[in-house]
Amino acid sequence: MASFSFSKLSFLALFSILSLVACTTFARDFSIVGYSPDDLNSIENLINLFESWMEKHSKIYESIEEKLHRFEIFRDNLKHIDERNKLVSNYWLGLNEFADLSHDEFKKMYLGLQVQHERSESSPQEFTYRDFVDLPKSIDWRKKGAVTNVKNQGSCGSCWAFSTVAAVEGINQIKTGNLTSLSEQELIDCDTKYNSGCNGGLMDYAFQFIVSQRGLHKEDDYPYLMEEGTCDEKRDETEVVTIDGYRDVPANDEQSLLKALANQPVSVAIEASGRDFQFYSGGVFDGHCGSALDHGVAAVGYGSTKGMDYIIVKNSWGPKWGEKGFIRMKRNTAKPAGICGINKMASFPIKKK
Repeated sequence: MASFSFSKLSFLALFSILSLVACTTFARDFSIVGYSPDDLNSIENLINLFESWMEKHSKIYESIEEKLHRFEIFRDNLKHIDERNKLVSNYWLGLNEFADLSHDEFKKMYLGLQVQHERSESSPQEFTYRDFVDLPKSIDWRKKGAVTNVKNQGSCGSCWAFSTVAAVEGINQIKTGNLTSLSEQELIDCDTKYNSGCNGGLMDYAFQFIVSQRGLHKEDDYPYLMEEGTCDEKRDETEVVTIDGYRDVPANDEQSLLKALANQPVSVAIEASGRDFQFYSGGVFDGHCGSALDHGVAAVGYGSTKGMDYIIVKNSWGPKWGEKGFIRMKRNTAKPAGICGINKMASFPIKKK
């Protein structure tokens, strides 16, 4: 992107003047990625774009200095988005609500898987769906009514709780016919033996906790705070949803993951620290990422489009991220761990009829 020879003082003055104009007269019809090529051609266009983006996402900054700082980050992120969109063809990036966060800030705020201990290795015979053979060509648990609306963990590293809850909500609907939104906050506040609230956790431990506590409460009875709270000791007075146990999917075995996914939503761990993940807006993601697991999500289906096979993943960054809160991640990559390590650490709850 072109460099501009403004002093800080003159830039602040220009920013203030254009901000006033933008707030009163500027209206932008956002495209699918949130910007047009013309927006990168001048500082005036960039400031107008930033003001429009701020209004769209209800951003307010405490000072002009903070606003300038966020604008610089926004400009750098836009450069990355535009460069990547020119290179990749199967997915695209866009200016979402995270565009004023540096990538380091984003990772600290929105990731939260904590892999402190190795999972106990289950024998293949213990895998519930080992002998399942009628694998459908595609499945989407959203269309079958087993997926609640996309939720938003906020700046709390509680992805592990959202991943756990999505899987429990899914199997509960499959077994009872009732789709019930359950409480992530209860896990954050009360499941503290191995998990660490907003500082991370692991889905298997959360499944264990739900079994030991004989159920998990509804979200309406124990709502989400986007921060750690105090465990509600009176929660036993309200209705709970139960599970009978959980099982791990054999590691690095995509076929086993698909077998499980054909029967119910599954908790999975991925590496989501790649910069493209922050701004993913749509398409089948096949970008660069490793397999150092740092984020808990839920697989809720799989399918194919234009010769590309994918897994449908429900995230917990709100409905403005990705495809209304979901991402399609490429499968059949010929890598045992799968893209972003999605095949490494999958698990699912068990619920008897």
